[in-house]
Amino acid sequence: MQRLQGKNIVIGVSGGIAVYKVCQVVRLFKRLGANVDVIMTKNATEFVTPLTFETLSNRPVVTDMFRRGGHWEVEHVSLAKKAHLFVVCPATANIIGKLANGIADDMLSTTLMATKAPIVVCPAMNVNMYHSKSFNANLQTLRNRGVYVVNAESGFLACGDVGDGRMAEPQTIVDNCVELLCPNSDLLGKRVLVSCGATIEKLDDVRYLTNFSSGKMGSAVVDAALNRGAEVTVLLGKHTVDIDDRAVVVNVATTQDMLQEALARVEDHDIFILAGAPCDYRPEHVSESKIKGDTLNLKLVKNPDIAEHIGERKGNKFLCIFAAETDNGISNAKEKLIKKHADIAVLNDVKHNDVFGNDTDVVTFVTADGTTDYPEMSKSDVANLILDRAIGK
Repeated sequence: MQRLQGKNIVIGVSGGIAVYKVCQVVRLFKRLGANVDVIMTKNATEFVTPLTFETLSNRPVVTDMFRRGGHWEVEHVSLAKKAHLFVVCPATANIIGKLANGIADDMLSTTLMATKAPIVVCPAMNVNMYHSKSFNANLQTLRNRGVYVVNAESGFLACGDVGDGRMAEPQTIVDNCVELLCPNSDLLGKRVLVSCGATIEKLDDVRYLTNFSSGKMGSAVVDAALNRGAEVTVLLGKHTVDIDDRAVVVNVATTQDMLQEALARVEDHDIFILAGAPCDYRPEHVSESKIKGDTLNLKLVKNPDIAEHIGERKGNKFLCIFAAETDNGISNAKEKLIKKHADIAVLNDVKHNDVFGNDTDVVTFVTADGTTDYPEMSKSDVANLILDRAIGK
């Protein structure tokens, strides 16, 4: 699998002689499977034409804040949202100064201000500019904000000077970016099955039973596993989040649907992380027409336990289950761990913590060796802690 398959990289090109090197940066990213969008400043187009980057990226190049086109999506917001990584190369003293001081007066600086993606800057300029106090103050401001800097190299400069300020070589830039996007590949060759979101159980043609699950935890596991090199299959129920398109998605509706799809994949997957929230019960009878009346009496029957079925069949493979509890959390999680032959139970205290739909979580890991409490952290961090356990870290 190409290392950056499905990753969206936005490259901001500012004006400098090093623009010609960015052609190779685009080539290298494309070779690794990334989707590349290029934004050029007006000065950058004086060195290399937009057509060159359009040919290399197979995408239209953005140069104009006020371009009229066939769609009405705000361009700088669209690119800012889609980026998994935003790379500015060459990064002149001008664009670094704008970013450090909150100036947004062209397409590149405006999109940089709007993105939440990690930002990488690759400085390139005259040696005296590179060592000036103002530039270094701006660069330090960016570092303090978490902007990643690929340091300039020393060598022969376009102005005729010899010294620092030469933009890093394309391969160096790409290697640094790959390390940011894919910090390790410890799951390379592993196949991970993730359940995600809520199942639904039909009452009639209008109504169904479900739960509060948004799918955020499952989505975070999918992203983390993909970024660590795994092949990922998602059993996807009702959800409110995006799922990385590098994963194989199997859409399911009911708990029985999810069970059937899970059992069909036990043999050819190595790690099972059941972050989904299947309904524990379903109506005994489904009405063929819309139910009417002042009262509604339902008889529910127990659904099959997906985790237990996988646990009975997994052998030595890793199984992570989740336990959303309101009372006696530790004892209930331990009971589930044993009954379902799981390797770890991730306990959520839903009475005291607002879990559903949040980007953060407070969890306790319950294993045969004991319990580990964690402070509030992002669901992405929780996902990586689970994967660490899966590979024995």
